[in-house]
Amino acid sequence: MADEKREIERKYESDDSGLPDLTGVGGVASVLDKGVVDLDATYYDTVDERLATASLTLRRRTGGADAGWHLKFPVAPGVRDEIRAPLSDTVPDEIAALVRSRVRDDELIPLVRLRSARDVRHLVDADGTLLAEASVDTVTAERLNGKGGAAQWTEIEVELADDGDPAFLDQVEKRLRKSGVRPSRSPSKLARALDQTAPRRRRTKSAQPVTAGDHVLAYLRAQRDALVELDPAVRRDVPDSVHRMRVATRRARSTLRTFRNVLDRGATDPLVAELKWLAGELGIDRDQEVLADRLTKALDAVPPALVTGPVRERLTGWAEARHRGAHSHLTGVLDSRRYLTLLDGLDRLLADPPLRKAGGKKPRKALGKAVRKDLAKVSGLVEQSMELPPGEDRDHALHEARKKAKRTRYAAEAATPAIGGPARSLAKSMKSLTSLLGEHQDSVMARHTLRELSAVAHAAGEDTFTYGLLYGRQEARAARTEEDLPGLWKKIGSSSPG
Repeated sequence: MADEKREIERKYESDDSGLPDLTGVGGVASVLDKGVVDLDATYYDTVDERLATASLTLRRRTGGADAGWHLKFPVAPGVRDEIRAPLSDTVPDEIAALVRSRVRDDELIPLVRLRSARDVRHLVDADGTLLAEASVDTVTAERLNGKGGAAQWTEIEVELADDGDPAFLDQVEKRLRKSGVRPSRSPSKLARALDQTAPRRRRTKSAQPVTAGDHVLAYLRAQRDALVELDPAVRRDVPDSVHRMRVATRRARSTLRTFRNVLDRGATDPLVAELKWLAGELGIDRDQEVLADRLTKALDAVPPALVTGPVRERLTGWAEARHRGAHSHLTGVLDSRRYLTLLDGLDRLLADPPLRKAGGKKPRKALGKAVRKDLAKVSGLVEQSMELPPGEDRDHALHEARKKAKRTRYAAEAATPAIGGPARSLAKSMKSLTSLLGEHQDSVMARHTLRELSAVAHAAGEDTFTYGLLYGRQEARAARTEEDLPGLWKKIGSSSPG
């Protein structure tokens, strides 16, 4: 079973490779000598180093108190989330799953071996509480695939204790700098090993978007990258990760649908269908998450005297049970062949794009035409919905208008680098519209859920007054959004990119 730890550390270099006395720095009362530990780590990656390219590190390490498999995800400079699993001969399944979106069907092979003699010091306060671990590491790196050489270096590493204050590391760094120690130029040992042992490659500059096709593909590539990056976060149940992955999925799908004048739909339509499937699967968990948060906040606003029966307990139980089931289902989706095939399909399209004639033209005219077409659809749906009387038909029409407004927003985002201000303004307007219509749709879904919870509570003999109260408040919120829509739509007007 894997566990997770947030690692906050800084790496340094020194000409004399020594660790200055840190007593008195930030409350350090004593520096305890913990001796030298021999560490032996083998780092795994694909042949084309996909993990390293994404700043991920996967290693099997022996020696030290945390021997085992370690997978590290970058969070911020000097901050990484480390997933740990016990020692085994092969990559543990729970670790392999977290890199599957990048590795796919390729093999993880030993890439680099790092052997370190770690001279450890514990920095403790007057009570003996550990503040940080400082070490001087003498490292030997060796390429294992026969395409490079070996390297040696010495570095200083300071790792903050669990639940420590990151500001403490600033104080330590100040003392180190005064002693001639400087921050390392490499973010990790692996990065330094790869740099110093790899055959020198010629650097090439990235081409800047020029044509309509360039801009569309750049936006689509960003969404593909987001899907791959967010996959392990969704598996780990990181807050907001499902929402962000769903947005990337929708953006990719919207891009392929809107810019059919740029990309041949004969090649893109199958991907559009699969992206719709993935967005739907992600929506199971995301919709439940939004509803649970909305209903919890609504219940918090109800005076205690008006809360009758175990409403909060029932709501909490419903939310937790639904989330467990949805997350388990979603993990299965991310392990499925269908999902991996979708990622492969996006890769192939980006590598060999099916460009139409408009794809090779200047972007402003081609992209602007596609965005205006989407905006016209939004306009028709909004106007239609405002003519309908309140009820299910209007609810459905507003929901359809919201979906088209999102598509137009994403199209405007993709066109902004080429068109500039008008597209940026349209994206902002569509965001305001989707926020208002999203509030309305959330109230529709909340009322549906409240009816279900009320029925279950009634069957259990519980008082259902509070469910009715919450239902009425959600109904009122929906009515307010419907009242606000004409004014917002008039403000948006008929703005469109040139």
